[in-house]
Amino acid sequence: MAARVGIVLVSHSERLAAGLAELLGQLAPEVRVAPAAGDAEGGLGTSDERVRAAVGTVDSGYGVVVLADLGSAVLTVLDVLAEWRRDDVVLADAPLVEGAVAAAVLAGTGAELSDVVAAAREAREIPKLP
Repeated sequence: MAARVGIVLVSHSERLAAGLAELLGQLAPEVRVAPAAGDAEGGLGTSDERVRAAVGTVDSGYGVVVLADLGSAVLTVLDVLAEWRRDDVVLADAPLVEGAVAAAVLAGTGAELSDVVAAAREAREIPKLP
């Protein structure tokens, strides 16, 4: 697999993140995607340990885009990023599903981290209805 920007999906629900990861695997099979979902006990919630592990799983040296579902998931990611102070792991201000799809499709082309983050962010502007 060629090195590409990786994607981490942070959700309160393991099933939600796993399903989205499965979808991305079909749309962009060459992109490394990892869910970081649920709390440390396997229930609903988020876990900084799971976020760290997921980033490690998908990081091939080209950067990682992180997408999160709801408020405390965002806070969990921000806490991890504050510890690391890395500029090659970016939390995208984007909708989880649409942003992840846009990011994965563009990452699959070998695009740079900044472009993949921009694609995720721009997904919020794509209308669902004409």
